Amino acid sequence: MTKYIKEAVDYLKDKGFDSPEIGIVLGTGLGKLVDEIEIITSVSYNHIPNFPTATVEFHQGKLIFGNLAGKKVMVMQGRFHLYEGYSTYDVTFPIRVMHQLGISKLLVSNAAGAINKKYKKGEIMLIDDHINLQGGSPLAFKGVEEMGERFVDMSAPYDAEMNQKIEEIAIKNNINLQKGIYASVLGPQLETRAEYRYLGIIGADAVGMSTIPEVIVANHLNLPVAAVSVLTDECDPDNLKPVNIQEIIEIAEKAEPDMITLFRELIEEL
Repeated sequence: MTKYIKEAVDYLKDKGFDSPEIGIVLGTGLGKLVDEIEIITSVSYNHIPNFPTATVEFHQGKLIFGNLAGKKVMVMQGRFHLYEGYSTYDVTFPIRVMHQLGISKLLVSNAAGAINKKYKKGEIMLIDDHINLQGGSPLAFKGVEEMGERFVDMSAPYDAEMNQKIEEIAIKNNINLQKGIYASVLGPQLETRAEYRYLGIIGADAVGMSTIPEVIVANHLNLPVAAVSVLTDECDPDNLKPVNIQEIIEIAEKAEPDMITLFRELIEEL
């Protein structure tokens, strides 16, 4: 893995990715943060050595480097998922590359379904903790101890300082920010009524199909991470309706300006 990471890092350095400070992963329907960036350079995933290629039609598949709120940022416009057939190694490979290039903070976004019945679609949830239901770990490979501690502590996977700043920014901007536990499942199929009930019983406030592998690797790298979910649907098992993926994307896009405000102002303060 070290060799593959170095090849990707060397390629990106040659393309002008010079000492990024903050890494950002943009989820489904959340790509417009890029419009706020003074772009220095960008590269399609399929041009980067050893990078996976985004196969989801509404994920852009580009790595972008530029200036945002006075900081050098490196942005994944589109991410990788286990449901695309990738391994946890593939999904988290870009996080390791961004870390080697120099990022010292990681911000992650996703679109998720609201399990907590008090939460409504269109709201944003700050992730305080998570439940990994994807059936694997990005640290479960031979030689992982050469890249960091094998038995990574996950008692506080999300950075308390950044989370507190995000909450303060939300209050200042009158953003209705929820806070809760994110559960990640394999997908790509959506959950049954029984599965939604189960997720509520075990303590999940929202459910999605991403983010946790990236967060685990960030903790493996001692890389402070904060993550938010844009809640795109309400998963009430007693009033469940068929999911419309296009509607989910539209709701994510409507909530996106608030997410952009949270990330931009957080970056200003870091």
